[in-house]
This record gives sequence, structure tokens and C-alpha cells, in this order.
Amino acid sequence: MKLQLNDVELASCVGCGLCLPHCPTYRVTGEEALSPRGRIASMRTVAWEGAPIDDAFVSFMETCVQCRNCEPACPSGVPYGRLIEGTRHSLAEAHRSTPRWQRAGFRVLGHHRALLIGSTLLAGAQRMRLVPKRLGLSRLPLRRGPALKATGSDVFVFAGCVMDAWQRPTHRATQRVIESTGATCAIAARGGDCCGALHTHAGLTDQAKRLAQRTIASMPGEAPILVNSAGCGAAMKDYGHLLGTDAAQQFSARVLDVHEWLAEHVDDLPMPDPTRARPSIIVQDPCHLRHVQKAHMTVRTVLSRYALVVELDDEGLCCGAGGAYSALQPALAGEIRDRKLAAIDRATVASGAIMVASANPGCSMHLIAGGATVMHPLDVVAELLP
Repeated sequence: MKLQLNDVELASCVGCGLCLPHCPTYRVTGEEALSPRGRIASMRTVAWEGAPIDDAFVSFMETCVQCRNCEPACPSGVPYGRLIEGTRHSLAEAHRSTPRWQRAGFRVLGHHRALLIGSTLLAGAQRMRLVPKRLGLSRLPLRRGPALKATGSDVFVFAGCVMDAWQRPTHRATQRVIESTGATCAIAARGGDCCGALHTHAGLTDQAKRLAQRTIASMPGEAPILVNSAGCGAAMKDYGHLLGTDAAQQFSARVLDVHEWLAEHVDDLPMPDPTRARPSIIVQDPCHLRHVQKAHMTVRTVLSRYALVVELDDEGLCCGAGGAYSALQPALAGEIRDRKLAAIDRATVASGAIMVASANPGCSMHLIAGGATVMHPLDVVAELLP
């Protein structure tokens, strides 16, 4: 087995260690092997020195949250996200990671009707206390209400898989906020059920490519594509790299986090009710919004029109959700979350704010399971619209 990595990218790390304090797994363990620098060193020993891919190497790679907090801190511009995704792809191809049950679960994400049925059954099992608490799932909905309906063609609203199954009311809130600017919404055609983000993280690159091609076909034309899930948005903006085609590049150029679009149209949003008190809201930045898309400030632009924004003091450290990471690595994910919850507690003491706004379903569910009170920023805004 050979790691499918770019040697130039692999050589770009100079080992300075500036990434260490930004890595959540290093922060909670203090282990060099569980840091970006340590993982890259392990990749090099396998790729360049012929070291065996043993259980320790697989564990080092599987325990990475793939938050990419290390990338903005790196003075050498190491594309760590590319390296860890390439390594996970190599491991999955050799069946050293991502076991069959996990692959089967990810396959369901591209079949929306099956996902909805399965989600309802899982929600029922939760209420019967048949779902282990160590999975870290917050309470899933038995009913999710009506799906989004198209009202025009100004922008596409991407519904996706897990977000639509577990947080569909947020989609309706998103559409309401968008349409309050005077714009109309289009909905992806059949096939736009899953962006493939979780598959990419798991190393299932071939599945991710098929889902990306379906997603591109489901939203033709030139209208902006607005995404309210940070992980999905980051994946869709990277389709040009994933597929390597001009069509994918052109599609990715249309993709925006919904807050990016709303920040450009903030003056078109209704004026806040002057008789209504502005609530204080703590903002938690999903890693793929802050560190990958670098679009986290637009959340503040939109939210601050109707609320007082309260910042955390942890410089955007990961919460430990990591897509499916919290279910696959519950112990580490829980330790990482404890640090985020401590930052939220400090913000609450300083400001009196209780509500946390997070623009990613994985983050919000992970934090809710830890006892935090969390809403999507656009759920907050929709409630505050006059």
C-alpha cells in the first residue's frame, strides 16, 4: 500500500510547531503524534522511508478531527487538509479504515427517502432509550414538517442530507430570512441529496465524486447557491479540486455560505423592531466556516442587525464535532467539547448570554448533547424578524 500524497505538499511542513496550540487533539492529549506536525512526520516515514502502516499510524490519522484549525496558523501554508484527506483515502482504499458498517451508513446519505425513514426510526429508538449515549446524539425529531418549496429562481437553497433530516426547521427559517430581502428561492432537483462532505472526510473519495457530480447536475444555471451548513459549504466550494473539471470550478464559484450572501444584502433585511430588546447571543464558529471558508465574520454582520453578539475567548478552537467524528471518537470528542463548553460558560458569566449560535448541524448537535443551548444563527434571525 502506498499513500497517495503530493510530495511537494508533504515537504512543505518545516516543523516549526506553530500549529500545535491550534490542534484540538494535541491540546487535550499533549501527544506530538496527535498534532499536525506529528501526523505529517508519520506520513513522511510511510511515504518516503517505507515504514509499515501499522495500527498506531491508522489511529493517528483516524483521531484527527479534520478541523483544519492548523492551516491559518501555518506560516508555510501547509495544505494539511489535502494531506489528511489523501491519507484517509489511501487507508480506505486499502480497507485499513472506514469499516463496512460505516460505508453502508454513508451510502444511505445519498438516498434521501431512506435517510428520512431511518432518521425517524432512530428518533423513535432514542425515545425508547435504545441509542447509546456515548454516540453523543442530541434529541432527533420524530416529525420534521414540510420540505422547502421553490418560490422563484434568484438563489438556490441547498438542503442536503443530515441537515434536512434532522434540522429541517432551520431550512424554513433560512428561506424566510432570504425572502425577507425580496429574493426568491429555488430548490435542488432530484439528485442534490448529499454533497459528499462526510465521504471525503472518511476517505471515500469515489463516493464523494459521484455525489458531487449529482449535486452539480441538480442546480444548473448561474444563480448563487446558498448553503447554511458550514461543512457542506466548504465541501461544495472544493468541488473544483475534487473533480478537477472546469464545470466543477464554475459550480464552486457559485457556492456561498448563506451568511455571505445575506451580508451583501443586509440593508435589504427588514429593520429591527425598535420596541423589542436586542438579545445577547454567543457565537460559536464552526471550523469549516472560520478556518476553511473564512466566512465567519459574515455571521456577525447578519446577526448583529437584530442581536448583540458575544464572542468566545478561545480563538475559534474546534468543538470536537467533526462531522461523524463525535460518534466515531466519542472520548476525544468529549474532551475537546469540554474546552468549548468552558469557553461558553466564561462568555455567559461575562455577558449573561445563554443562547449559542452555531452555523453547522454537527457542531450544534454535539454542543446540545453536552448541555449547551444552541440555535442556528438564521433560526435566531427568523425569530427576531418584525
